[in-house]
Amino acid sequence: MKQVIKFIIPFLLLLLAVFFKFFIKEYELVNSSLIPFFNKAGSILLILSIAWASIVLLRAFKKVILAKLDTSQEDNLRERKFLTQFNIMESIIYFLIILIAIGTALMMFEEVRQLGISLFASAGVAGIIIGFAAQKLIATVLAGLQIAITQPIRLDDVVIIENEWGRIEEITLTYVVVKIWDQRRLVVPSTYFFEKPFQNWTRTSAEILGTVFLYTDYRVSFEALRKELTRLLENTPLWDKKVNVLQVTDAKEYGVEIRALVSAKDSPTAWDLRVYIREKMIDFIQQNYPESLPRTRVVFEDGEMKHNFTPHNNNTKN
Repeated sequence: MKQVIKFIIPFLLLLLAVFFKFFIKEYELVNSSLIPFFNKAGSILLILSIAWASIVLLRAFKKVILAKLDTSQEDNLRERKFLTQFNIMESIIYFLIILIAIGTALMMFEEVRQLGISLFASAGVAGIIIGFAAQKLIATVLAGLQIAITQPIRLDDVVIIENEWGRIEEITLTYVVVKIWDQRRLVVPSTYFFEKPFQNWTRTSAEILGTVFLYTDYRVSFEALRKELTRLLENTPLWDKKVNVLQVTDAKEYGVEIRALVSAKDSPTAWDLRVYIREKMIDFIQQNYPESLPRTRVVFEDGEMKHNFTPHNNNTKN
């Protein structure tokens, strides 16, 4: 119903334009001196109705397309790619329709037409001045076009930008809105994504690996930790059943660094999985291997006291 109402307005404008341009002159409904005025008004209304109808048609077409795209599914890479391109091209078409409509309407006036000819005559100098003035704007618009074509980012992509984790919420010709995890919005110019490095966690797939680092004493049982990690993963729906690795990644004088590598279907799930694994693995070490918690040692050799400190001090001496 709303779409029908939106089509009625440009249709009424079209009827009014036809009435002004043809019926008033044909049936001499007004004084002959006013006919040029109504003729010009009819032309402007005709241009306005065509532009308005074009925009309404484009929006209706977009709704039909969106109804066929299911971006809520997990594997929605193709849908997001198409939606990103469509949104940017929609902005370009809107801009062109409005620009052409305004330009065509203004050319109906002789004074504006003469001004346009004068501007074209001095286009060399004016073009240089305008070019320098609009350099940033042109670069930003071109960057928006590049995003539509090359797609370094897409709608709903998970990115790390300016040390912030978020999702691409909106892409326009000139700027991009990133929805940060705590509901803030980060607005950056389109050129940012071609001038500075950023992380895109869903560039080719939503799947991602998560890491959990643990720091323990040398006496911990690595095999027991591996078995506990496997048990935890098999009992949580957060794991996608693909990657389950536990490795000793470093050994220092005060203890060892252990890394658990796990996988999840997407980055939010990976975050929840990392938090879950970290908490449960610490609980397991506390309950089963309390002597293997990181600690500070004090060693006496030949009457001298030597300290060996760990950054993960629990104030326990051995």
